[in-house]
Amino acid sequence: MKKVFSICLSLTLAISSFAQFTSAYPQGLKVGEIAPQLTGIDQNGKKINLKEILEKGEVVLVFYRGQWCPYCNKELSAINDELQTINTKGATVIAITPETAENINKTIEKTNVLFSIIQDDGLTIMKNYKVNFTVDEVTLTKYKNYGIDFEKVNGSNGSNLPIPATYIIDKNGKIKYVFFDPDYKKRASVKDIIENL
Repeated sequence: MKKVFSICLSLTLAISSFAQFTSAYPQGLKVGEIAPQLTGIDQNGKKINLKEILEKGEVVLVFYRGQWCPYCNKELSAINDELQTINTKGATVIAITPETAENINKTIEKTNVLFSIIQDDGLTIMKNYKVNFTVDEVTLTKYKNYGIDFEKVNGSNGSNLPIPATYIIDKNGKIKYVFFDPDYKKRASVKDIIENL
């Protein structure tokens, strides 16, 4: 009986610990949901309006953390390498980030991306797409020890980051593909993106 109680207690603690971990992170949008409207100005000063772009074809929406993140740079470079294939399928790629315009320029220098990147100043887009979270104090200290100060890299967006999620939105404004994983090392593969267009 004691053994059964001990196993049940361990399981309960594990579940509540997992629930605490997952509740600290956003849950993202799901396939079939209507994508929230978004507008913004990209790195070239071009006004981006999701509704207008969807009239021409599907949209691949990529959320990334910043130019300081090697996984983000690798992902953006991989998408850029296959941009012609994605465009040939009638899709447009848009990236969303909390980083400042100055740091977006650094991202472009590192990745050579040719698609639009929008600074989500005020976090409206990240919140609407349910990808935003605030970095905890312990992690902030670790990042600062690595020379990453979110007050500098994100400006007024501070210590807020997105889960590096990818959404594909169809012409009707519905989400048809989602890659969403709190593990920042995991990203949607370009192959998966292209196969879902």
